[in-house]
Amino acid sequence: MPSYHNRPDFDFAAALNKVAPQMQAKAQTQAQNFEGMFINSMFSEMANGVKGEGPFGSTVGTGIWRSMQIEQYSKSFAKAGGVGIAKQVYRTLIMQQAKVGGQIQGKQA
Repeated sequence: MPSYHNRPDFDFAAALNKVAPQMQAKAQTQAQNFEGMFINSMFSEMANGVKGEGPFGSTVGTGIWRSMQIEQYSKSFAKAGGVGIAKQVYRTLIMQQAKVGGQIQGKQA
C-alpha cells in the first residue's frame, strides 16, 4: 500500500490500478528527469560563484567541464532518490492520468 505523509494513500493505490504499467514507468522516468533538472539548476547556482584555481585552472574549458560535471552529479543525485520531488511529481502525474482516464490497463483513450 502506497503511503502519503506516513498514512495509507488509498486514492493513489486506486489510481495506480487505473493507469497502465507502461504509463506508470513513463511517469516515473519523467518525474525523475524533472527532479534531475531541478537539482541541476540548484547545483549550477551553487557553483556559479566558484572561481579560481581548480583542476583545470580558470579557463574557458573549466566552465564547460564544470557544467558537464554538475549535470552528471544531478542525474546521479536524482537517481539515488534526490530531494523527494520526483515522488510527489510521480504521484501527481498518476492521479491526473487516472482522473482523465487516459490509460486504462494498456488501452489508450
